[in-house]
Amino acid sequence: MSNRRRFLYFLAIALSVIYLIWRIFFTIPWHSNIFTLIFALLLVLSEILSNTTGFILIFFRMLSTKKKWNLQMPDYSKTQPLPDVDIIIVTHNEEVELLRKTVNAATFIDYPDKSKVHIVIADDGNRPEVKALAKQYHVQYSGMEDNKQAKSGNINHTLAKLDSPLFAIFDTDMIPFSGFLRNTVPLFTENFQQLQDDPDHTDPLGFVQTPQSFYNADIFQFNLFSEKIIPNEQDFFSRDINVLNGGNNRALFTGSNAVFLRSAVDEVGDFPTDTITEDFELGTKLNMAGYISLATKIPQSSGMTPIDMKGVIKQRTRWARGVMQSCRNLHIFTNPHLSFVNRIILINAYFYWWAFFRRMIYMIAPILYALFKIQVVNANFWILMVIWAPGYFLLHYVMGDTSGMHDKAKIRNERWGEVQETFFAPYLFIPVFLESIGIKAKKFKVTSKNVTYSIKDKLYILPYLILWTITLVAIIKFNYGKYGSEILVGSVITFWLLMHFINLSMCLFISMGRPVYRKNERFIRRVNGKIQGDDGKWHPMKTEDVSEGGIAFTTTDGPVTDIAENDNVNLTVKHNDYDIKLSGKVVRTSHRDNATIYSVQVQVPSDENENHYLQLVYDGANKTLPSVQDTWVTPFDELYMNLIVRVRTYERKISRYFNRF
Repeated sequence: MSNRRRFLYFLAIALSVIYLIWRIFFTIPWHSNIFTLIFALLLVLSEILSNTTGFILIFFRMLSTKKKWNLQMPDYSKTQPLPDVDIIIVTHNEEVELLRKTVNAATFIDYPDKSKVHIVIADDGNRPEVKALAKQYHVQYSGMEDNKQAKSGNINHTLAKLDSPLFAIFDTDMIPFSGFLRNTVPLFTENFQQLQDDPDHTDPLGFVQTPQSFYNADIFQFNLFSEKIIPNEQDFFSRDINVLNGGNNRALFTGSNAVFLRSAVDEVGDFPTDTITEDFELGTKLNMAGYISLATKIPQSSGMTPIDMKGVIKQRTRWARGVMQSCRNLHIFTNPHLSFVNRIILINAYFYWWAFFRRMIYMIAPILYALFKIQVVNANFWILMVIWAPGYFLLHYVMGDTSGMHDKAKIRNERWGEVQETFFAPYLFIPVFLESIGIKAKKFKVTSKNVTYSIKDKLYILPYLILWTITLVAIIKFNYGKYGSEILVGSVITFWLLMHFINLSMCLFISMGRPVYRKNERFIRRVNGKIQGDDGKWHPMKTEDVSEGGIAFTTTDGPVTDIAENDNVNLTVKHNDYDIKLSGKVVRTSHRDNATIYSVQVQVPSDENENHYLQLVYDGANKTLPSVQDTWVTPFDELYMNLIVRVRTYERKISRYFNRF
């Protein structure tokens, strides 16, 4: 890191600390009524916590080297025996067809000795159809009835039947790529050798976490028409923050697509059953027992993320409550067995879930002053500009700069982070508060990935609509009739009101939803094959993209005259050394770069062809979705684009309505 960069980081922290000291000692309205004083104290506490989490992230990035950031995957050890691996696919009540994709993918995972890979379906529903699926794919089945301990109970019940030195965990919808073991197990065999060569200076490896990756657009990407602009909201943690944690040998376990050392999990008493986020707690227990944990940056599996309001809110509420439970169980502030780095990571995770409470405070504070003249900050405008503005804007610059320290592009900037915090804030601040004071949620609920829209789903818009309306009224009322210096002096309040207004406008668009027309996600897959036209002649072709229900391709032997829309065709597509045989119907032809692109709706036989076709589709990340943010498109651009798109949608609806008459 250059000296200039280091100086800017330290300067940002120093200016922010000076501001916080000034806020604490010179701006709190101690002589105001009790309501104003309590809110003023909550506001300054929120600022302290926000800045503290920012400082922690900056320090961790400064300590991180490029070597730690880009974890290099070694080869399989030539001196260590290849370990057996149990692959546990955990299912509760999810659809069998969703489970099939994950089981099928597990059978295609590469390993030097496939006889050492043992796949088992852990089904706490004891469902006959799941048992039949296991038999169909020749994998083990672990059924269970009357499970009182949720996911942990299911896993522990299954582990009792297994004995491999390593095991991997997958959720029902998290489909592993064929290279999963190649990109995790060598870290263990390398560690085994290091422990043998230098046991006194080597810490045992407890688990390796690969990123949580998703093959469908999340609620932010999809509902904001931003599938090409912003990456998945969870990428910031999985491919940035947790990699940073792993650089300090303290990666957090995120529930799926991770490989564990079996003896380490046995040592800490298996998966914990006193929390609804067993993943977070187990990872920390392993660290406390002396095991390190690593996080890789390149996805090795891909799952489905919910895009309906109900599903997303339920998922995050469970995560928030679970982390609060686990932090209380682990006594993260006082536990003497936690290392300094481990404690800081856990405290940072704890405070993250309080960010939504802080966001509500930030939104309400300027509204109180603009509408009711309730002043929760006693400050002269010019002093505020001198003390607050430099630290605030420099800290935001530094936070954005550090997010791209070891990459050419950024996953997420600060503005998008604020939009996402604002979206979750109305629904998470109460559960976080309740869990923090000991009012627990014990029931584990699997998040449904099916998109559902009903009248009740539409009601999720109400908190944003109410806050948006109040903020708009506050902006108008506060600035109405002001001129010259009055506008300047009130500019800080107006600035915050406008920022929150923009964030809430984005939340309105997100909560409005968007029709889902596509049944299956498309993946860019370029493989060779051939197609048979109406005249019986076969033509060589190359696929452009594939989905469970269709293929887009171009022929490679020049213009073809015997294939047209609505034609029934036969296709053969290459997957490894297997020829997948398909039939289908041409539903569309288009032209690009002097080539004709054919789109075919396909039917896949329910046999080995289906297994290979599913693997062709799901073996690899969905490259149609971005992995980094398009920095040229700002939230302001997104706001304008969504406004135009939705206005045009309503125009078309109105036009169709009047055209009936």
